[in-house]
Amino acid sequence: MQDLTSVGIVTSKSVHFDTPLHLKSSAIIDSYELVYETYGELNATKSNSILICHALSSNHHVAGFYADDPQNIGWWNNMIGPGKPIDTRKFFVVGVNNVGGCHGSTGPVSINAKTGRLYGSDFPVVTVQDWVKTQVRLADHLGIKQFAAIAGGSLGGMQALQWALDYPDRVRHVLVIAASAKLTAQNIAFNDVARQAIMTDPDFYGGDYCSHDVVPHRGLRLARMLGHITYLSDDSMAEKFGRELRNGALGFGFDVEFEIESYLRYQGDKFADQFDANTYLLMTKALDYFDPAHDYDGDLKKAFSVAQANFLVLSFTTDWRFSPERSRTIVKALLDNELNVSYAEITSSYGHDSFLMEDRHYHELVRAYMNNINI
Repeated sequence: MQDLTSVGIVTSKSVHFDTPLHLKSSAIIDSYELVYETYGELNATKSNSILICHALSSNHHVAGFYADDPQNIGWWNNMIGPGKPIDTRKFFVVGVNNVGGCHGSTGPVSINAKTGRLYGSDFPVVTVQDWVKTQVRLADHLGIKQFAAIAGGSLGGMQALQWALDYPDRVRHVLVIAASAKLTAQNIAFNDVARQAIMTDPDFYGGDYCSHDVVPHRGLRLARMLGHITYLSDDSMAEKFGRELRNGALGFGFDVEFEIESYLRYQGDKFADQFDANTYLLMTKALDYFDPAHDYDGDLKKAFSVAQANFLVLSFTTDWRFSPERSRTIVKALLDNELNVSYAEITSSYGHDSFLMEDRHYHELVRAYMNNINI
């Protein structure tokens, strides 16, 4: 049966930029490609556009499916489509794969025009601010002077926040979901352990593994397993797996015995087959570096003083990696600047992954907010 709430078959698009990208690190990318997808129709005044910013391991494929790969469904398909919380009958939705990614936009697995070889380890470190710069150029390419809203979860929420600071006149509403104004020391530690797992893999070769025709599969697998643990809550893991044994009895060895072990290894292997290790390093570093208050002596209120948008901030009770306390810190800084802010802390058992789940209360909150956006 046809899903009438799906955007249906979608096609990725690509745009080439020759204008050099000056990065925060002082490095320069002379030219680059951005891959993106759009859903819905842009209205005559181009006032109904929504930008979706992706999290660490996501990409431009936000909704719908591909004609030649119907099982490849967009990562936020339950949120975006006709009649869904972000309704494509009203809004023109844009999803983009960030520079440094491995799904078509210029990144470590792209050819460096200067050398004629893959970038590999030569690809420079990128930040959230750098990504926002490229997203602005994409908006210009599409003729969009101002987004009705910019939304994202986790690292995507950080990008949405950065838009409100760097280009306050180009966004009217910002949806910040399961995010933080900066990582805690614990979060930075998790990211470093994940990077070390990759970088100490014998097949890493200093990031130039492609030239050796190998991939650091073991390191990337471990990094994903570690990350996946932090995205789930103890309750969700207990409910789904408990202490269930795969074969019903203890094996008294070090092979897979518990169902949770099997699940994590499966997720790790699946991810390592599909994702680039250098991209993983870049994305986690962008997370670590994000800190809008850094240039204001840690004063988040001052950092947000330039913002003009209206905000929806959402957190989830069991998200211990980006806890509700971190969202409330954002809300306070916004309110201290007398901005319009809606906030909700949603009861969920899914941990950080809650922002990806189809939860009725969560979706109705987003729907209500989006319905009140004038276009």
